[in-house]
Amino acid sequence: MIEAPVHTQHEGGIWCITLNRPKANAIDLATSRFMGDIFAKFRDDPKARVAIVTAAGEKFFCPGWDLKAAAAGDAVDGDYGQGGFGGLQELRDMNKPVIMAVNGIACGGGLELAISGDIILAADHATFALPEIRSGTVADAASIKLPKRIPYHIAMELLLTGRWFDAEEAHRWGLVNEVVPAARLMDRAWELARLIESGPPLVYAAIKEIVRDAEDSKFQDALNRVTQRKLRTVDILYGSEDQIEGARAFAEKRDPVWKGR
Repeated sequence: MIEAPVHTQHEGGIWCITLNRPKANAIDLATSRFMGDIFAKFRDDPKARVAIVTAAGEKFFCPGWDLKAAAAGDAVDGDYGQGGFGGLQELRDMNKPVIMAVNGIACGGGLELAISGDIILAADHATFALPEIRSGTVADAASIKLPKRIPYHIAMELLLTGRWFDAEEAHRWGLVNEVVPAARLMDRAWELARLIESGPPLVYAAIKEIVRDAEDSKFQDALNRVTQRKLRTVDILYGSEDQIEGARAFAEKRDPVWKGR
């Protein structure tokens, strides 16, 4: 029996999604499609609140594309499935928080997968690179995203040279939120996930859609779409029981009870 390339663990509204393709957790077409299906199920499950994404082992988070599979005929421009490569970065309407727990080497498409999350935790031994330049190709998603996440000149240096950098440098440039001792990485990820799980899911959904919608918009245009309730998640939030519950809890000096409706 062939073992699934991705494992999932559920605790309440938390999903822990673990890439598990020994030895390096590289992603081929079948794995990418499998991951897309899992992320879509997480997105569409009304009980799911927050996801942790990590990988098996201690050396690799993900090196990106499986070059051995490519050499055996896996087309680079093949069907990656819903969500595109790695199942997440192109997945439509992903309005739930995703925490990346980077447990080792994250390079190429693996780094692109990591920066598709909302919060990134890195083990202190994690290393990063975009080495596509050395094999005569382009880190397409990173070329779009990275200059918007970290200083432009740093992003361009990393894209143009393909050099490696460690977790501390990634933190210095704001690419990762926290650097954590390897033995504490998953404890910290679960701690953060439980904190987010206890929060208002409709607000999280609205935040993610607003951020995504506003990325290439002028401030006033984006704000108008929010205040006029033109975004679906904002319209749901402003007409929800949770919106009323938040105000009542504040007035009554108690913790709110979020129902997600």
